[in-house]
Amino acid sequence: MKNENRNKYMGLINIAFQMGIIIAAGVFLGIWLDEKFPNKYSAFTIGVSLLGVFIALYQVYRSISEMSKDDD
Repeated sequence: MKNENRNKYMGLINIAFQMGIIIAAGVFLGIWLDEKFPNKYSAFTIGVSLLGVFIALYQVYRSISEMSKDDD
């Protein structure tokens, strides 16, 4: 029982790291694209960063729903 709780907490910590990595990758990709293809509003940074946030949120949703299925 104690080990199961530890595994769940480690899964939640893992989700947080995955979110951070996905969002950071989106930001850095957007910055790189803005340097490569300059524009007035940093559109690539904003767009790819938001895409990274949505992908990270989807990943969290998928992981949490998978964890809840395991509880049943």
